[in-house]
Amino acid sequence: MTKLSDTQLVILSAAAQREDRNVLPLPGSLRGGAAAKVVGALLKRGLIAETATDSQTKADAALNRIWRNDADGRAILLHITDAGLAAIGIEPEGGASAPTGADEAPSAGAPAEADPAPKARTPRAGTKQAKLIEMLRAEGGATIDEIVAALDWQAHTARGAMSGALKKKLGLTITSEKIEGRGRAYRITDN
Repeated sequence: MTKLSDTQLVILSAAAQREDRNVLPLPGSLRGGAAAKVVGALLKRGLIAETATDSQTKADAALNRIWRNDADGRAILLHITDAGLAAIGIEPEGGASAPTGADEAPSAGAPAEADPAPKARTPRAGTKQAKLIEMLRAEGGATIDEIVAALDWQAHTARGAMSGALKKKLGLTITSEKIEGRGRAYRITDN
């Protein structure tokens, strides 16, 4: 099942209870950048979708009924999708299906049950992270002392970069082995 924050659960549950399945109005405590961030995350995951109307009514933060206006001035509303209903454990009704999100918004359409696959990240060339990867891919790898000297980092920063940025975010496999006279050397192994 899709993991949701408390705020996302409140928003989706409220929308599911409305007859028109409209996400708006958002909870009163959710305004500005926080509202945009939560709504953006739900849109990205395909749990809600933007729906253009023929109305030229302007979006008004005080009324909290229209999300935004498109380039032509048409009002854009937010509706819960079938995936959003499934995420909170509600089966869509047969005849009155919620929007799927496939047609309404280009960023919508994620599967209902699975979280989207992480995007493959690649480091920018010329950065310290790229230099670290180069050192770890070299024959024999690199020791913490060599990394510290080359990148002007503290030892804990080098270890953190390997475990956080390289292993967790980039998904690289890093091995280490103790080499006599050199110390513990770290290498990136290609699987």
